[in-house]
Amino acid sequence: MNRRRLCPPTLLAAALLAGAGAAPAIAHHSFAAYEKDKTLTLNGSVKDFVWVNPHVLIWILAQPPAGAANAAPELWSIETTSPGVLTRSGWSRTSLKPGDHVTVEFNPLRDGSHGGGLTKITLKDTGQVLVPSFTTQDPAKPK
Repeated sequence: MNRRRLCPPTLLAAALLAGAGAAPAIAHHSFAAYEKDKTLTLNGSVKDFVWVNPHVLIWILAQPPAGAANAAPELWSIETTSPGVLTRSGWSRTSLKPGDHVTVEFNPLRDGSHGGGLTKITLKDTGQVLVPSFTTQDPAKPK
């Protein structure tokens, strides 16, 4: 029986390549960048609704806080889950359109930049509430 043996450098190279591919995948699905114990609310309008994998993005032009020196709207990037998960939650690629007036509740980024993870979005004109399915709902509140 003739067995082919891999030498230690070959095994090491194979392990490094396998590990290099796995690390970004694990890091990518972490929600550690968000302050899960803090929720912010923004009022504004949808600038863009980007329905792509791996995560749908909602770009919001938010009104600055009252009394802010800069009266121009602020651009915020709000991340949610994948299109597949949102579809199972009742969303579609047309759920939000540029110009829609919304109230957005989200967990902010830990670094303080203008972004966060969506917990709830309400369309002001219709009152429709959209919640990504990964968000835990209060059982006392209807879905």
